[in-house]
Amino acid sequence: MESMRDIKRRINSIKNTQKITNAMKMVAAAKLRRSQEMAERARPFFNKTREIIYDVSQYTNDYTEHPLFLDKGGKRHLYIVINSDRGLCGAYNIKAVEKARDSFRPVEEVFLIVIGRHARDFFKKRNFNIVSEYINIPDYPDYRFSKRIADELISLYKEDIVDRVSIVYTHFNSVISQTAKLLPLLPLAALEKPEEKEDKMIDYLYEPSPDAVFDILLPAYINNILYSAILEAKASEYGAVMTAMDSATDNAEELIGELTLIFNRARQSAITTEITEIVGGAEALK
Repeated sequence: MESMRDIKRRINSIKNTQKITNAMKMVAAAKLRRSQEMAERARPFFNKTREIIYDVSQYTNDYTEHPLFLDKGGKRHLYIVINSDRGLCGAYNIKAVEKARDSFRPVEEVFLIVIGRHARDFFKKRNFNIVSEYINIPDYPDYRFSKRIADELISLYKEDIVDRVSIVYTHFNSVISQTAKLLPLLPLAALEKPEEKEDKMIDYLYEPSPDAVFDILLPAYINNILYSAILEAKASEYGAVMTAMDSATDNAEELIGELTLIFNRARQSAITTEITEIVGGAEALK
């Protein structure tokens, strides 16, 4: 049985840990507020861009020669997995990597671009083919950060190193709810219909030519989609950290209460024992 000194030491240790978890929750809450605003501001542009590119892929007959539209039919699949550099965020990290692993097909040759230290370590330990890694992600990633990655994946696709590209990221629903998603990115001819897309045909006119327009539009589209996914993942990360630290703070409070009760019982037992010994000693002196 633990002594009162040991119990008191445990209570003090848990109180110190509770202060840390509570501080981390407050920091995550402050960062979440800004990250959530950035992600929500990007969503309308994200959704509309997907709708337009889907319409172009379905209703335009002039795109077929553009390399980003062509379906090569190969089995070399590049996955971009977005994760975090840090832990202490509940199941956030494992959701994304498990979503990616569940998406791998036995017939595919899998290539990876990993964003975040946790994903890098996870796949490196399992000997996956990591083409590139991006760690030390800024708290609030900017457009230039995503453009570096977008330029790399476009280069890999155009140079015929990979045949397909998909993004695995975590979509922010709320502070307590985040969903890991797989989003096909290339080839653009194989895009899935957006859920909110209406069934109507739109005829586009291109000036000066479809190829000239696509050379500017399509890389910008890929960068926009990637940037939005990174913002969603960052908001999800801070939401997960906030939830995890809030739960840890509550658990610490509960454990402190249990240990305090045990301490009080031990102290009462010690006092009772001392009184009994004093009374017994007094009786022996009579």
